[in-house]
Amino acid sequence: MTSKPSRRTLLKTASLAALGIAAPAAAPVARASAVPGAASCFEGTNTPKICLEAGAAAGGSDGEAATAARRIRQLGVEYVISGGGRIPWEESRLRGMMDRLKSNGLTLANLMIAGFPNAIYNRADKDADIEKVIQSVRAAGKVGLPVVEYNWYAHRAMEGYFEETGRAGAGWTGFDYERMKDLPPLPDEGAHTLDEMWTNVRYFLKAVIPEAEKAGVRLALHPNDPPAPVSRGSQQIMATIEGWKTLIGIVNSPSNGITFDCGVTREMGGDPVEVCRWFASRDRINHVHFRNVKVQKPYERYTEVFIDEGENDMFAVMKELVKQKYSRLIYPEHPRGIDYDREQPNFRSQYPGGGGYAGFAFNVGYTRAMMQAALTGC
Repeated sequence: MTSKPSRRTLLKTASLAALGIAAPAAAPVARASAVPGAASCFEGTNTPKICLEAGAAAGGSDGEAATAARRIRQLGVEYVISGGGRIPWEESRLRGMMDRLKSNGLTLANLMIAGFPNAIYNRADKDADIEKVIQSVRAAGKVGLPVVEYNWYAHRAMEGYFEETGRAGAGWTGFDYERMKDLPPLPDEGAHTLDEMWTNVRYFLKAVIPEAEKAGVRLALHPNDPPAPVSRGSQQIMATIEGWKTLIGIVNSPSNGITFDCGVTREMGGDPVEVCRWFASRDRINHVHFRNVKVQKPYERYTEVFIDEGENDMFAVMKELVKQKYSRLIYPEHPRGIDYDREQPNFRSQYPGGGGYAGFAFNVGYTRAMMQAALTGC
């Protein structure tokens, strides 16, 4: 058995490192996965898997793709998500995207599908939109893509976002419903009641989910974020936890699941651990967003903060995912705005107060620590 280094040895090594002097080689320490009978604390086939957006790794030139993939892999991340582009998806295009990523050491495991507004709003040609989705899901199944993510917004209440200032001047993303609650419906969206939106999504799911099952693909519907009560005159089906539960009951299938977002759960005043347990125990979590918030008023006023400083017990959430044997992707999204990222040429954040690569590096490191600690105790 390999002995642990003494305190004196550790102090001596740290002192040498501070002076820039190489320390003497130490006896190798066995990784947890190599210890007989010990639980592995590393990501594997049966554990959650940290992912990041593919970005240029999926859509840039060969050189840009290789560079972007290298940056992702340097963080220890081997799985990516991306947008799927125009529908219907074609098998050859999906296979080309996946093969390109694979050549740079990355596995594509979730694509976001969009482009079916006629189905969402119950307009003419809704059946044509649904058929495009079905063709896309079939193509995903043929290339081995396990998860297709989607949204069902009548309108996304992004007008309520604004930048707040966090620790040492870092960027937070605030949301205040007062900023947008009186905005009128947009002409291309209209105003829709809750009953209308439920009728529309039922029609969609009853057509699409059986085809997803045949293809071996899981669908993941992202909750409304922000979960505004009414957004430009429309009510939202995924703006309450009860709505999430209603959704998975429309067609009882693992292919009809959700993206579990512990940040949105807290924004609605829910307990992320309890909600995670409810959905994961039914095998209806098909993707995970892992982030933290501080809430002033559920649904209406909250702040997206650093992953280590909000109201969510992120370790408890991770332990519940591990306990429920969740083995798909975890995306540590919405990095905070820090100076290093803001100083980079051409930096542009997706949200007010948001960050970039360095912010993602912080999120990945924190998430991996939570995961390894949870797996060690599993």
